Amino acid sequence: MEFAYPTHPKRYFITGIGTDVGKTVAASVLTQALEADYWKPVQAGSLDDSDTHTVQRLVSNSKSVFHPEAYRLKMPASPHTAAAAEGIRLSLDKIQAPETQNHLIVEGAGGVMVPLNENDLIIDLIQRLKLEVILISRNYLGSINHTLSTVEVLRYRKIPIAGIIFNGVPNDSTEDFVLYYTKLKRLPTILWEDEFDQYTIRRYAKTFKDYFAGEPN
Repeated sequence: MEFAYPTHPKRYFITGIGTDVGKTVAASVLTQALEADYWKPVQAGSLDDSDTHTVQRLVSNSKSVFHPEAYRLKMPASPHTAAAAEGIRLSLDKIQAPETQNHLIVEGAGGVMVPLNENDLIIDLIQRLKLEVILISRNYLGSINHTLSTVEVLRYRKIPIAGIIFNGVPNDSTEDFVLYYTKLKRLPTILWEDEFDQYTIRRYAKTFKDYFAGEPN
């Protein structure tokens, strides 16, 4: 199927039901699929091998632009803790989405209730940026609760959810219940792989291209 780009640029905020659920891999696949720009607003830890560096390595198209983080923090911790260790306070006013006419993939830190400072959470940043969410879920004991809780708080804040990506080892019982209960749109699944490299990302990106080509603009 030939891929037709959406008429209007897509702008998605990639968030997860917690940490280590596959946000960066999913962001890489979506960036490749849409030949989108990529932006990680806050990086905490791993500054020499950041999530932006990872996505750059995995994405192979020549169109994507990788925008600099608003904050780069040394400590691998919750953003508010990492910022406090450097004697700074994260400010939503200083986190402005990059200007681009291209599609934009924005990757969050942890889940939606991760604190940025004493008052603001990741979910407040999502609202401020006015972005549609793609939710990443991974199957583990407790993931149903974490997924439903995340969906509930997003809907309470009236934040639109474009769909859910299940990442990792499939579990039909869990996934079927989540989809039945939330009525979320299911995006293509990203399976557990021994290694994610450019070839693997391109393979998944083809599936997502076909998905987006079938979506109304």
